[in-house]
Amino acid sequence: MKRISFICLILCLIAITACNGQSTPQSQEKQDAMKSKVDDYALVELKTDLSSLSQNEKELLRIFLKIAQITDDIYWKQAYGNKMDMDTISSRWAREFAQINYGPWDRLNSDKPFVLGFDAKPAGACYYPKDMKDSEFKALKDESKNSPYTVLRRDKAGKLIVVPYHIEYKTEIDQICSLLDKSITIADNEGLKNYLIARKKALQTDDYFASDLAWMDMKQSRLDFVLGPIENYEDGIYGKKTAFESFILVKDEKWSRDLAKFIQLLPQMQRNLPCEAKYKKEKPGTDSDLNVYDVLYYSGDCNAGGKTIAINLPNDEKVQLKKGTRRLQLKNAMQAKFDKILVPIANELMDKEQLKKVNFTAFFSDVTFHEVAHGLGIKNTITKKGSVRSALGNQFSAWEEAKADVLGLYLVSSLIDKGEITNITEQEAYTTFFAGLIRSVRFGAGEAHGQANMMCFNYFEDKGAFAKGKDGRYVIDYDKFKEAIKGWSAFILKVEGDGNYALAKTYKEKHGVIRPELQKDLNHINSLNIPKDVRFAQGAQVLGL
Repeated sequence: MKRISFICLILCLIAITACNGQSTPQSQEKQDAMKSKVDDYALVELKTDLSSLSQNEKELLRIFLKIAQITDDIYWKQAYGNKMDMDTISSRWAREFAQINYGPWDRLNSDKPFVLGFDAKPAGACYYPKDMKDSEFKALKDESKNSPYTVLRRDKAGKLIVVPYHIEYKTEIDQICSLLDKSITIADNEGLKNYLIARKKALQTDDYFASDLAWMDMKQSRLDFVLGPIENYEDGIYGKKTAFESFILVKDEKWSRDLAKFIQLLPQMQRNLPCEAKYKKEKPGTDSDLNVYDVLYYSGDCNAGGKTIAINLPNDEKVQLKKGTRRLQLKNAMQAKFDKILVPIANELMDKEQLKKVNFTAFFSDVTFHEVAHGLGIKNTITKKGSVRSALGNQFSAWEEAKADVLGLYLVSSLIDKGEITNITEQEAYTTFFAGLIRSVRFGAGEAHGQANMMCFNYFEDKGAFAKGKDGRYVIDYDKFKEAIKGWSAFILKVEGDGNYALAKTYKEKHGVIRPELQKDLNHINSLNIPKDVRFAQGAQVLGL
């Protein structure tokens, strides 16, 4: 009897192995294809000059690195489940690609599975039971089901229950809080210390309002540590649940000083938005700041698939209306994407004369004001549907990213016209933006940023803002491009301000797609092995800590 049970166990293990793609050795061709997927992410070392930091600041970095690794563990649980499953994948390159994607689904290819035995990625990730029905969710009376900081589980009887994050991830939260205690004792900067104290309490209670305010007030610290459940992109069902992530940052003092003046112009920027007055009636806070950092570490949500190169937080509309947002530009990561991805794509696809107008300063400005634009427009609908975020639900992320893209460019153009930005021309801003748009549409249409980029690309194409020349390269019509910026901005602000979920959904489904002609260009770019994004060599050893 024991022998039969043992044999059954072996057969089960073989079956499990087969489900993970180990039933037969992969051919060399398949191995090469998977290596090519890994190579789609250019390897970049994340480091900067730390010589000016004090010993206390360097010790803080060591502690933050440990916390960030624990944050990463929580995100694995949210996005996939047990990350140790990935160790059973036979192919070295498939395992490495799974680490980049935090699971067996290709985030830059509409979340398609790339490991044998895995079905489509669950829309709700691990926030909800995979068999949960929408009617079941709506019938649940517990209002905390809508909280950004809860998961839904089943009790022993199979009924839905709501579990707060600080309970669901208690083991990891306790470890983080213990390390935060150490960092609090050695933090010299008062703003940083206050933020760490408040963030610890937030992690223990799932109430982040006070800690977000403390983070807003933390403006003089050379170190920054973005920590917690923040973005809601991973929740593809309701767009409610937030994912854990961490950024560890060191401020670039010189570049930050150069940008500081623009914060005071926010109310003027809001008044001048190209839309009806009712869609810009809110007043943005000017207690926010605009700073430049080198990023030392990504973990969790921000490290999955395509990497962000700028931050605009907090997301809480109450905090934004009270104090605005902080906009953090990640200069070293931004430079890496510009050099390794945007420039090679532009060299291949853009008109050779206009190509001369592509430069990093314009790229930096476009990305910077993308983040500024997140804080402008309207946060609460004019149709009494509540906040824009809640009214648009799972459509919000794509439309908010689309808004930030085009409004950011509109702001750059306006500031150039007014003489506030003098180191680039309007045509350089437009040309570099367009090159960046082509770079970004490679994210695919299965993700919020990709959908936003596709809606923008298709709108501009339909308005004649660009076209193919005789040599097959893209040529920009700068006058039509400028008009398209205004038209697309006004349309997005109306959709958001009205909280028009139906229009947001139908428009995105029709226009947030890659058309055949563009797909040919993307296929050509892919055939040249130009990276799609970046991945990082990062951590204490890379930093010399």
